[in-house]
Amino acid sequence: MKSIAVTDTVTRLSLYGLVNAYLVREDDGFTLIDTTLARHGRELIDAARALGAPIRRIALTHGHGDHVGSLDELRDVLGAEVTVSMGTGDARIHAGETVTDRKLTGSWPKLRTIPDVRLQAGDSVGSLEVHESPGHSPGHVAFYDPRGGVLIAGDVFTTIGGVAVSSFRHWRFPFAAMATFDPAQDVRSARTLRALEPTVLVVGHGREVRSPAAAIDAAITEAERRLPHTEQAAAR
Repeated sequence: MKSIAVTDTVTRLSLYGLVNAYLVREDDGFTLIDTTLARHGRELIDAARALGAPIRRIALTHGHGDHVGSLDELRDVLGAEVTVSMGTGDARIHAGETVTDRKLTGSWPKLRTIPDVRLQAGDSVGSLEVHESPGHSPGHVAFYDPRGGVLIAGDVFTTIGGVAVSSFRHWRFPFAAMATFDPAQDVRSARTLRALEPTVLVVGHGREVRSPAAAIDAAITEAERRLPHTEQAAAR
């Protein structure tokens, strides 16, 4: 697992160059955003230790297996004093509640860990602002760090092969589009996150992008253009 400093407060942890988690520095340690795939919990803990602080909180952008894969391992090692947060919709799905009549997309592994907090818009996790951004999954959330203008967008966007909204099936990384639940809603969430005017964009899959406004605008335009005509109005 490779550790890449994004800003003074945000570090990207890259697994195989394809799947990312993030350590966000706080006064008491780190908030870990996402947990990558299964059986990588020890590497995440070691990465935080190498940066000189423990993991104090875990916050999840969404409930797909490549983001919650090591959650149970982390809870087993770190204990219940490390708070786990997840967007309300995806937390309900993992609890076995019905949130939609439509078939879910993406992988939803069975978790033993029950989130301590179900996140909603307006909440905060440490210094991070919580922004609801459904579409890729029913309860997807993103996190914004106002200290450096970093938007941790989860899978609303990908950057492998260039910035793209995850509903757009990019030939370099088609898997995010295959896992997107509601493409039109995903585009709406992309617009919502763009309005935050981030200075740095970081995502679940791909490198960070600095001064991302123009690239995000182009990605939204292209994703909307690729939607079926019946869904284009719903994306605006």
